Amino acid sequence: MSAPTRPIPLIIDTDPGVDDAVAIMLALASPEIELRAVTTVFGNVPQPRTTENAGRLLALCDRSDVPIGRGATRPIVHPQRKRAEAWHGGDGLGGRAEMLPAPAAAPDARGAVGLMAAVLSAASEPVTIAGIGPLTNIALLLAVHPELAPRIGRIIVMGGALGEGNVSGVAEFNIHSDPEAAHRVLTQPAVPVTMVPLDMTLRCPAGPAWIETLASGGRRCGALAEVITHYRAAYLARYGIDAVAVHDAVAVLEAVTPGVLETTPMPIQVACDLGPARGATVAFADDDAPSVLVAVGADVDAVLTEILTRLLRLG
Repeated sequence: MSAPTRPIPLIIDTDPGVDDAVAIMLALASPEIELRAVTTVFGNVPQPRTTENAGRLLALCDRSDVPIGRGATRPIVHPQRKRAEAWHGGDGLGGRAEMLPAPAAAPDARGAVGLMAAVLSAASEPVTIAGIGPLTNIALLLAVHPELAPRIGRIIVMGGALGEGNVSGVAEFNIHSDPEAAHRVLTQPAVPVTMVPLDMTLRCPAGPAWIETLASGGRRCGALAEVITHYRAAYLARYGIDAVAVHDAVAVLEAVTPGVLETTPMPIQVACDLGPARGATVAFADDDAPSVLVAVGADVDAVLTEILTRLLRLG
């Protein structure tokens, strides 16, 4: 009889955010991974709010044992051009943050980079990092602690677009929020990177039946369904579809069950100029450049079913 597989250690770097909430709860519902830290960054809303939201989500799931590290409050170089309150509400959780329990533990005093470094240093096996917000914290980690790169199994990024963006015609929100940080992460050769772009996640819209099943799944899932309400209305107004794209959860599912997304390697650069293409992720041909595994396909129905089935375990 083969020995049981050890859970994959995971750090989630996040800016909650409605779809971030789905992703965090998905990780907590998945026995294949061990969530060792949540680190927060500015993004959908300012960092103090994303930190509070992360604490509320962990408290909702009775997992305040998972440490939270407060990270960057702004991009590395230029100010953030846009936030996403129109999608996520002023509190980041669709106006429902106060419905969730208050954070039960204070953030870790070491901050995001210090906490990530501590988790990596203590790990006996490679740690996966899921970057589902702007990549500022992860870029800083790689710059400040290059000696820890071998301890990172891979970085999974929800971000980028090979086609149309959602902030501009070419740029996706997370990458556009800090293009310099994203370029640092996506072009470095030391750690394998999987990029789950907007092209992939927009193909995974969770419709009314999915949301209604989630809402009927008990106290925690019901609270998450309430959080989704504002986001659902914004999605309908933008795309004319009664659904929600669970962007970040698709990326975290790839961390939970590696290989669930079909990927192809390609070098990626990020436009870091200050013009209209800022934040664009551009695939190019260069045999000498590091390649990123870009998610290009999946069994969409299976992905949505897997996310929902796992969330319902939370009750």
